[in-house]
Amino acid sequence: MMKHVGDLHYDTMAASPFPVKCSLVFASHTGPVHYARYNSTGEYVLTGGQDRTVKLWNPESGLCIKTYEGHGKEVLGVSITQDHSRFASCGGDRQVFMFDVTTARTIRRFEGHQHRVNTVDFNQEGTVIASGSYDSTVRLWDCRGNSRLPIQILEEAKDSVASLQVSQYEIVTGSVDGNIRIYDLRVGALLQDLISHPVTSVCFSGDGNCVLASSLDSTIRLMDKDNGGLLNEFKGHKNSLYKIQSCLSNYDLHVISGSEDGRIYIWDLLEGKLLSTIKEAHGGVITCVAHHPRQPMMVSTSVDGTAKVWK
Repeated sequence: MMKHVGDLHYDTMAASPFPVKCSLVFASHTGPVHYARYNSTGEYVLTGGQDRTVKLWNPESGLCIKTYEGHGKEVLGVSITQDHSRFASCGGDRQVFMFDVTTARTIRRFEGHQHRVNTVDFNQEGTVIASGSYDSTVRLWDCRGNSRLPIQILEEAKDSVASLQVSQYEIVTGSVDGNIRIYDLRVGALLQDLISHPVTSVCFSGDGNCVLASSLDSTIRLMDKDNGGLLNEFKGHKNSLYKIQSCLSNYDLHVISGSEDGRIYIWDLLEGKLLSTIKEAHGGVITCVAHHPRQPMMVSTSVDGTAKVWK
């Protein structure tokens, strides 16, 4: 049976179960954990924390494989190349680092932002890094050349750029100025949708037709990427003060978000119905949830100093 929302189509018979049972607690960071990201195969997780480190760990065993140091302040965002060889990280020291995953060596360090860097992402080829900052800009950095200057600066935001994601030829950004912006790098076009509340988390749907956006009115919205139409809203969680990175499940069947009350909420994407609430998932604000790219698993991070794997 097929259902559709806008240009999204789903086989409802193929619905996968959603993860609600904690299988592992990772407690190697000191202080709040701000962000988590699976690599493209889901074999390992990278987390960034208040302790200025990025840690690579096995989500099955919980073993911390490597710790990456270099940032002078908290780490707020991480992105991994598709071939797993490098990752980028950003944070309160206004810098973007590019590390070699295997050797833990700093390959490059990009400087130029005037304030903390909230979010970072590679393009699909791993040749360009996009970074979004409290200074209201998005900067694009060339990973291949030796120039320390950005190849482009996007200055349309009027307040902090809290979240971004890079697709094959587009960049979606969420800003505290209340706007979602989509830059089409092929033709130099900009689409802008006003949410009227600070937007702190954005991501593309799996097929690239929609954008999921969290804002500080305790609402998550599914937006049509091309015309800005509102396709669905997801409510029930608490999110009015902190940036909480939400996500879609690997087949775009579910919307998942943490909450300021320490719970994780899971909604049906098509119906907007709240399917499950994981109570007392963490002992504080949940900062990020990231879904496994292939399996019904996810990882969550929190100010309580832990990351947890859910199956």
